[in-house]
Amino acid sequence: MQHKHYFTRKDLLLWSLSTALILLSYCLFDRGGVLRLIASLIGIPSLLLGAKGNPLGQVLMIGFSLLYGYISYTFAYYGEMITYLGMTMPMAVIALISWVRHPYNGNHAEVEVGTLTKTALVFMIVSAAAVTAAFYFILRAFHTANLIPSTISVTTSYMAVYLAYKRSPYFAAAYAANDLILIVLWVLASLSDTHYLSVVVCFAMFFINDIYGFLNWCRMRDRQAAGA
Repeated sequence: MQHKHYFTRKDLLLWSLSTALILLSYCLFDRGGVLRLIASLIGIPSLLLGAKGNPLGQVLMIGFSLLYGYISYTFAYYGEMITYLGMTMPMAVIALISWVRHPYNGNHAEVEVGTLTKTALVFMIVSAAAVTAAFYFILRAFHTANLIPSTISVTTSYMAVYLAYKRSPYFAAAYAANDLILIVLWVLASLSDTHYLSVVVCFAMFFINDIYGFLNWCRMRDRQAAGA
């Protein structure tokens, strides 16, 4: 992390573009929701650091989860609130521990890419199905807005944090899938309150960053395998 060229030109360009669009959307649609702006600005470096396998990305994800949980509460998206505060944040802590314990060649700014076994894959699928079923009834009991996409968001979020814990490149792909669900959720929210359009732009930027992260992790995996 101390290396002056730690972030590539692509990293910096993506960071700058994402930040600029988030700030622009805030000025156009929001202006009053400072927490939404702060959460968005924390989320971008979190994803870029995560894309490079840096444990600091998980630290920022913990902060983002706290803020996003509150933002979701303000629109009665209790599924998102419960998911991020009760699952994503604790799992980010567990993933952080896993990443810190598995540095690549002693480099604590890059985690060693893991391999997802068949047993772990089966466990993920079965447990994701159980979590989805349980959350459906929990969210329905809380009269969660837009119940079905909120429930699907739980599924993709769970798979993303589980794969992050396993240090699999596919965690970023799962987060990208979750971003698409969240874009739908906040578009629906913005139909009644245009302030939430800034959140739509935020997750559109997150989607691009997560795709970038997935591709970067695939490159990391191949480079580490070649080095071994």
